[in-house]
Amino acid sequence: MLLIVLLTAGYFLVYRPVAVFVDGLRAPPGQSAGVPAASGNIRAVPSKADIEKFVRIRRAERQALGSNFASVQTIFQQVQNGQTPSFWQVTGVLRGVGSSVGAVRAAQTAGLASEKLSRERYNVLRDDVNRALGLPDIDFGKIATELKNGKLPDLNTAVKLEADPKTAALIQPFKSELTATAALGLLGF
Repeated sequence: MLLIVLLTAGYFLVYRPVAVFVDGLRAPPGQSAGVPAASGNIRAVPSKADIEKFVRIRRAERQALGSNFASVQTIFQQVQNGQTPSFWQVTGVLRGVGSSVGAVRAAQTAGLASEKLSRERYNVLRDDVNRALGLPDIDFGKIATELKNGKLPDLNTAVKLEADPKTAALIQPFKSELTATAALGLLGF
């Protein structure tokens, strides 16, 4: 009987929220219409126009997450302070934002289409901006996928400091806004 209770609790408290979160990360078929395919050197150093596009898309993502953004910000602040989030904190965040992830993905897709930016280039820009901000390298999308696949993720974080000086200079006008919304990067956005 105890085993059944534990399995049921594990399903509803861990597996189900993680599955909803991971499913929300995937763009539904047909939703990627208008998003350009990757072309050229997607790893090129960002330009001012690239950073401006990134900021506009990030604003739309933040708005789509709505009130659930507070829980992501809380755990992000703990990571910034050098604390490794616990398994229960991670699953709590995934449980809280799972239903909103689809809306954030839709906002991102619409932003990519309107800004004429490929998803691959956006991901490179996100990583460049995060490094320029000195942010920890943690991705709840990867963690959730590992959990869904039955693997226990490594929750230790590392700060990558090899930011390009040009990128650091370009984000300066948007630094406070990008720092405030950087927690979206934890979700893989």
